[in-house]
Amino acid sequence: MEVDGSASTVSRGSQSIPLQSRRQRAFYQFTQQSLPACKPVLTPAWVITTFLLVGAIFIPVGLITLHASQNVVEIVDQYDTECVPEAFKGNKVAYIKDNLISKNCSRYLKVYKHMKAPIYIYYQLDNYYQNHRRYVKSRSDQQLLHGLGYNDTSSCKPEESKNGLPTVPCGLIAWSLFNDTYTFIHGRTELKVNRKNIAWKSDRDHKFGKHVYPFNFQNGTLIGGGKLDPRIPLSDQEDLIVWMRTAALPSFRKLYGRIEEDLDADDVLLVNLTNNYNTYSFGGKKKIVLSTSSWLGGKNDFLGLAYTFVGSTSIFISVVFLLLHMKNPRPYRERPYLPWNKQSVSSRRCDDTL
Repeated sequence: MEVDGSASTVSRGSQSIPLQSRRQRAFYQFTQQSLPACKPVLTPAWVITTFLLVGAIFIPVGLITLHASQNVVEIVDQYDTECVPEAFKGNKVAYIKDNLISKNCSRYLKVYKHMKAPIYIYYQLDNYYQNHRRYVKSRSDQQLLHGLGYNDTSSCKPEESKNGLPTVPCGLIAWSLFNDTYTFIHGRTELKVNRKNIAWKSDRDHKFGKHVYPFNFQNGTLIGGGKLDPRIPLSDQEDLIVWMRTAALPSFRKLYGRIEEDLDADDVLLVNLTNNYNTYSFGGKKKIVLSTSSWLGGKNDFLGLAYTFVGSTSIFISVVFLLLHMKNPRPYRERPYLPWNKQSVSSRRCDDTL
């Protein structure tokens, strides 16, 4: 085949077909849906086999996934209500806003099954809408990376400056930083909580500056949450980095740290915590979560149940189709059942009855 650019033709031996004509014909075939295509014929055998195959694959995968999730040991304790003194049970907001009242609280967690290290510590917040549009937009990614060298922080309103000075980090997300703390006592010894590498490495390296330090942070009359050490760069403030990755749902967990030693069944942990964070103003809940992990991650039965349900449904449908096919079989490509022959067959039957 030879192509002549000046004549815009394609030569095939003795034939010469203009390229424009070939394009027009291909476009016509495409628009009229007359291009060569593979159209599989769904025979009863193919349909039944496909559903059986889907079931045979999905059910084992679902059971394996469900088993991995069931092997995850998880302890959840809600403490926001229990850590309020009896005198303030009716006015929790006044309790949390009064800085003169001690916020220390102790909780006991019983380990009901052996927990293998690492044991992940999460804090869970419920009824907390981090996905609110104004809340999500109230930050400056450029300022987090470049610090005071970036001046356009209008997106951080209403927390962009205090007392005429810029705030680093600015915005409502940083201002509302979670600030409850936890310590764990096992027997008479305090368990070491590893709080390093709890944030994504990509966030630490590329989204928070290594030479950007907190400045004029939480210096207003209204304090939203935790404070930051002005001597530590933002790239090392992993509590902040974890918090700044906003959640999509109103109930979420964020990683607090890791316990790097095993816990045996029937062990009792004493948790000394400071109940600083205000969730009472909007009816939120606070929980502390201890969890192990599997090859699939944390505890989540949904994926295993979904696979098992789809596989079981496919097996059921295949059995129903098989019974229907055995009850009313018909040969493949039987001519009387073709659409253009149905009318003639029906008319012939009417003539036979007459």
